[in-house]
Amino acid sequence: MADGKTRIKSYRLEAPDGGWGILVCIGMALPFISALAALPSFGLVFGDFLKSIGAETSAIAIITSAFFCSLSFAGLFSGSLFRRWSMRSVGLAGGILYCLGTGLQLFATSTMHLIFAFSVVQGLGFGLIVPTSYTTFNNYFVKNRVLWMSFAQTLIGLGSMLYPIVMQKLIQYYGFRGCLLVLTGLNAHAILGMLLMHPVEWHMRRVPIPEEELQLQRQEQQQRQPVAIHIQPETPLTAPVGEMTFITDSSSRRISHADDQILRIISSRASSITSLGNWSGPVIVSDASPQMLHSLQASRRQSTVVPAVGLPPQLPSLPEAGVDETPKKSWVRTLVDFLDLTLFKQVIYVNIVLGITFALYSDITFFTLQPVYLFELGYNKLDTATIIAIGAAADLASRIFLAATAVCIQVPSRYIYLAGAVVTVFARFAFNSITDFVGMASITAIMGFLRTWLHVPLPLVFADYLPKERFASGYGLFMFTQGNAMFVIGPIVGYIRDKTQDYILVFHILNVFMMLCAVPWVIEVLCVKFRRRNKIERQNVDHLDDEQNGRQQNIAH
Repeated sequence: MADGKTRIKSYRLEAPDGGWGILVCIGMALPFISALAALPSFGLVFGDFLKSIGAETSAIAIITSAFFCSLSFAGLFSGSLFRRWSMRSVGLAGGILYCLGTGLQLFATSTMHLIFAFSVVQGLGFGLIVPTSYTTFNNYFVKNRVLWMSFAQTLIGLGSMLYPIVMQKLIQYYGFRGCLLVLTGLNAHAILGMLLMHPVEWHMRRVPIPEEELQLQRQEQQQRQPVAIHIQPETPLTAPVGEMTFITDSSSRRISHADDQILRIISSRASSITSLGNWSGPVIVSDASPQMLHSLQASRRQSTVVPAVGLPPQLPSLPEAGVDETPKKSWVRTLVDFLDLTLFKQVIYVNIVLGITFALYSDITFFTLQPVYLFELGYNKLDTATIIAIGAAADLASRIFLAATAVCIQVPSRYIYLAGAVVTVFARFAFNSITDFVGMASITAIMGFLRTWLHVPLPLVFADYLPKERFASGYGLFMFTQGNAMFVIGPIVGYIRDKTQDYILVFHILNVFMMLCAVPWVIEVLCVKFRRRNKIERQNVDHLDDEQNGRQQNIAH
């Protein structure tokens, strides 16, 4: 009790930044472990089966490329599916498809069966899981995104390290079909993971608004500029508007009490102005707030203006019978709105999409070719496996390091990605000139450490740039672009490698793709900072000119 009145506390709803969001991280990791680890281990699981049916090693490249193609198409339509159904429902459908695709592989007897089960069904399922997981994560975490994304990626990294060992043991104990049967049960955890993707509205935090902030809001409301009414007598009306009232029909939506008061004020001010004489004309509100203008527009569409002197109401003109005045969209415009293709008009978004697409292709292809290159240098299987394990351990250590530093230092996700791309370019140049075991292990550890900086902040780059309502469609467009780019560029680079048998040349080409991410991003950062500095300088100059003009006017008076 204060001054005889009960003080009512005001609250705001904020994202949990923890709580159920931790389970969201775990739910995201469950399908990502099996999906991301399945591609590098595909040859381990299906290699003997493909040889038994007479399929060449190129079948693996075709199956994995088709997987990315299906993934990209599912991601393209994810934003539209979210608008029609809930994210959790779409993600659950993706989990079911992913599990179903693994089950169908049990009955595979040819390459086409594998393409349908693994590439199409599983690819579509994972394509729905990815945007669902990242969008839900984006909704749950605002302040500590890098920390919790690093936590989720650490779980994924641990699972990916254990996945090939588990697959090898399953094949050894249960054979090819038995391994796939157990794998179907493991991949069913994708359904559990999607069930954990609760809508963030279920777990929002109620945070009290400080009294100082409330007082500041009240002061801002009191200091709003008064509404100015300008009269334009060019278009007279047949009925005097000095005493008009607003009458809404039954189909109109209810307006708030504040909007009703605004309408009453405008009507009374119009009455006082027009009562000065027998003039009648339209009332134009030019300095109204956006809420007022919205209320007026809504009332004009759904109201009838009735004079209070007994004259018949002026009804709006109705369209002629059989004439549809609703403008029809062309199929092109409908497709653009459906897929949110207007995002490609934003230069920064296009730069982000192309940069990450080239960087991801360069990274994935490089680490796929590295074991083959080591065999070409004369390394045996034990040394090659040791070097690859060192790179994987450095990757895991980097994920833990990124999670720990995110607690103390808040760095924009795009800057982390840019730093990883720039340093990777220089590390690749050093890699091309190293042949001894110690040097190769060291440079692989460095590149493995940097690889985390290209994978962990990837979804956060889009989350920081796009508004929440456009994140799903924006990330889906990226998935579509990236999947088809890998489908097109991959065979070209593979053809160059087969023709030249020069791995150093291929590594230089991959480094150029990494530079296509780093260089345009650096140019963008410099341009944005240059424009911002020029804008600040112009504002300072204008402020000084205004002060000088004011002084001169004071001197003149």
